[in-house]
Amino acid sequence: MTNKVLAAVAVGQKETVLREFDLPDISAEEGILRIEIVGICGSDVSYYRHFQEPKILGHHVVGYIEKIGELAAKKWGLKEGDRVAMEEYIPCGQCKACRTGSYRSCTFTDPRSGGIRYGTVPVSIKPSLWGGFSQYMYLHPNSVLHKMADHVPAVDAALTLPLANGFEWMSMEGKVRTGQVVAIYGPGQQGLACGLAAKAAGATVIMIGRSSSLRRLTLARELGMDYIINTTTDDLYSSIEKITDGRMADVVLDVTSGGAAPITNSIHIAKKGGTVLLGAYKYQAIPELHIDTVIKKTLTLKGVRGHSYESVQMAAELISAGKFPLSKLNSHNYGLDQVDLALKTAGGEGEPAPLLVTVTP
Repeated sequence: MTNKVLAAVAVGQKETVLREFDLPDISAEEGILRIEIVGICGSDVSYYRHFQEPKILGHHVVGYIEKIGELAAKKWGLKEGDRVAMEEYIPCGQCKACRTGSYRSCTFTDPRSGGIRYGTVPVSIKPSLWGGFSQYMYLHPNSVLHKMADHVPAVDAALTLPLANGFEWMSMEGKVRTGQVVAIYGPGQQGLACGLAAKAAGATVIMIGRSSSLRRLTLARELGMDYIINTTTDDLYSSIEKITDGRMADVVLDVTSGGAAPITNSIHIAKKGGTVLLGAYKYQAIPELHIDTVIKKTLTLKGVRGHSYESVQMAAELISAGKFPLSKLNSHNYGLDQVDLALKTAGGEGEPAPLLVTVTP
């Protein structure tokens, strides 16, 4: 094992460079991860576009335990050589949020409150190796790790966190169950992951997108979604009405990137007493939001974000089972020297038609 580590560091707006770092010594409570593959998330693209400080991005990480301290091995139930998927959170483990299982809300792991989270920590904070676009990553004592089966293809394993969000939002927040109809607005990586989670729960799934997302809508059918609706050519309400025999959707999820229309349309196509889940930041006020309709239809309107330990375990189990052709979701894979192109592609500015974009260091 080398004592030098190569990593792609974001050093300016839409710019990364390869830099060399020293591999840190570890205490009994820490570890080192040898990175196998990293999936690119929308937040990675946002940090890449809106540079603040030099940092190693990437937090959808799968890898192998390279070194592990004695206490860490006991706490994590792991040993050197084990393959793991890791969460981005580095919670304190002591606050009320952590104690009640909502550690994604722990202030200690919220970068907006000065906390630390993988893929967001500046390289100026030692030992610098806080991101996935690197050959190795430092494992903090409070890291959250999950064993990953050795037979799972790397590109499938890279979907662990998006699928975990899917299970969190569909099964745990939306209470999706067998016999329900779920409509998902936005056939991107997260929308498709939520569709898979809803299918795993036994629901009928309708994927909604525009002509610009036709490839993704086609992929949704290949992955097992029951219906697709192209809002460029099809009337959304009448299409949902026809599919459901007038009952409309039990659960609607909006994971589109902008605008008020998907939110108002989600409210419109939900059945009376249904649930509307909002899983994508809009970064704008929504004056068109019709609260009277929410009241009239007695809807549950709920924001969703992140995942829990349980939902990550559910995702890992689904991936291991091989029930769905998950490799179809991987559209681009790049080396460590191509991180700029990988981030541009994931953000729609690089190579065409991105879905899951990954980096293999």
